[in-house]
Amino acid sequence: MESANPERPVSGNAVRIAVLVPCYNEAATIGKVVSDFRRELPEATVYVFDNNSTDGTGELARNAGAVVVQEKRQGKGFVVAAMLEKVDADCYVMVDGDDTYPAERVRDVLAPVLNGQADMVVGRREAVNEAAAYRRFHVFGNWLVRTMINMIFRARLTDILSGYRAFTREVARSLPIMAYGFDIETEMTVQCLYRKWVLREVPIAYRERPEGSVSKLSTFRDGFRVIFRILSLFRSYKPLTFFGGMGLALMALSMACGAWVLFGEAGADSTRRTLFIVATFTLLAMSLIAASIGVIVQLINFRFLELDSVLRRSRGGR
Repeated sequence: MESANPERPVSGNAVRIAVLVPCYNEAATIGKVVSDFRRELPEATVYVFDNNSTDGTGELARNAGAVVVQEKRQGKGFVVAAMLEKVDADCYVMVDGDDTYPAERVRDVLAPVLNGQADMVVGRREAVNEAAAYRRFHVFGNWLVRTMINMIFRARLTDILSGYRAFTREVARSLPIMAYGFDIETEMTVQCLYRKWVLREVPIAYRERPEGSVSKLSTFRDGFRVIFRILSLFRSYKPLTFFGGMGLALMALSMACGAWVLFGEAGADSTRRTLFIVATFTLLAMSLIAASIGVIVQLINFRFLELDSVLRRSRGGR
């Protein structure tokens, strides 16, 4: 993977750091989260984006010293998009408001970004009590998502879904956000891999939610949404592999139908033979169409990457 921009390391007290906290009904924890990050990173500004909370989350965050912004569009993806659009800083930290991520590790998470060694840093979760920190099926779901993305993008990441991240201004300004739910972390990771930004992981302790704090994540609904999002991103960013694989599968079915006509029982019956011949050539045509779509979209993507690279250089990025 390409190295981060060595010509623009960010250091010293002049750097503007923003801590971004997306929240929905986190009254039990938001005050502590804001206070902890203000204590550990006093030079930063803490922004809490309140996503239609009904339990006073916004007021508690404001009392703790955060800048509170209301986001009316329901969904974590909408909140993240609003945060990146409305907050101007040199470096960003994004963390959930449920107090499961340690504020005391924020400088370790930030360091590679501040030193110009990474474009995005992900806090790799290491649960002190895995049975308590992760709900049933979440460990398997995390493994499945991680395995799929590592296979598709030939990466070696260990935590795709962590909500504790630091990233540069360039990432914040260039990262397209299309997800609207809890699949936002997956999209952010995939976008970084696709653009060949430097993505690093820093181990952090992952705590269970404090008493009174309730998870908004639906195991099956959001799990299926994440998997569907991965397949959608695979189709969009690896079209030659996606449509090429589909074409090969259709070609194999076409050959199987053809073999059944030539050597199987289908050749003995004229009606069945005709149906299998039609199926053979239909599947063959579909396989060629799928492969052609893959080639065309791959070429379009390549041109967009070229344009994106030129635009980044024109803005002073790498």
